[in-house]
Amino acid sequence: METFEKTRRSFAEKVIKPTGVSPKVLKAFLSVPREKFVLPEYKNQAYSDMALPIKEGQTISQPSLVAIMTHLLNLTGKEIVLEIGTGSGYQAAILSKLSKEVHTVERISSLAAKAGKLFNELGLKNIESYVADGTLGLPKKAPYDAIIVTAGARQLPGALVDQLKVGGRMVIPVHKDGSQKLQLVVKEKTGIKITDIENVAFVPLIGRYSKNNG
Repeated sequence: METFEKTRRSFAEKVIKPTGVSPKVLKAFLSVPREKFVLPEYKNQAYSDMALPIKEGQTISQPSLVAIMTHLLNLTGKEIVLEIGTGSGYQAAILSKLSKEVHTVERISSLAAKAGKLFNELGLKNIESYVADGTLGLPKKAPYDAIIVTAGARQLPGALVDQLKVGGRMVIPVHKDGSQKLQLVVKEKTGIKITDIENVAFVPLIGRYSKNNG
């Protein structure tokens, strides 16, 4: 454990801090043990800045990208956040340190169950997990101050835009011009403002309102 803690501190200083994230986002990374969210055979790579395989053909995103996506939400600690794509649970754990409530949706029940056990083990009591179609969002808890999507959409899901508060922010990978772009979506009274951030590569978003159904 001590070895991981030292490695985590060094990684945060050398890799996360240079991304330009806020001090509170950096602090959140220091408080969440990524080694617990990776498969046992990848623990020695937990603090490499790369995506790693988890179960069911999914991945845990590279930490620097998790940091950037989290930073873009501009959380103050008072927000109700919706996450689409629980996966390993790592992103939700980071968000839990920076917001009031996190509602995380995963379509694969085995992943949701494993992540839920980790949340309990780590005492992250402000995370609620759901097994559902993420393209539908989570209407019963809407509207949200912030939404984060950790899978690549073919287009911006209308249901998620509808469930975002006016003034709210959404970070989502969307296919555009032959590549996948990380986009920041800000909902304004007059509509939405979309800003392209950088090229990314996420597993596809799958659900009723996705063109990734195969």
